[in-house]
Amino acid sequence: MDKLKQFDLMAKISRELEDVRNSQQAVLEKIGKIEVDNIELGDKMIENKMPDIYQRTADNSDAIKEILESFQNKTEEFGEKNNVDKLREQEEIKNLK
Repeated sequence: MDKLKQFDLMAKISRELEDVRNSQQAVLEKIGKIEVDNIELGDKMIENKMPDIYQRTADNSDAIKEILESFQNKTEEFGEKNNVDKLREQEEIKNLK
């Protein structure tokens, strides 16, 4: 795989990880709302199970954030090391011909 394609794939994975992180955050917010709404309702199953679900989801969210930050740094370093901007310019010039 050439350097530019590799960089583009790394950038795509970073975006997908960001999407997963955002989805996890939305799930955490929804779980929190359910717990708050259930204070008034008092359903025992929700009361007993939701805190554990929230914690596991929060742990997963933290792990995804860690992977995302590390992978974004790796992608940036790869881009700088391989002068991806220059490679992209060269590809655009080649495609114009």
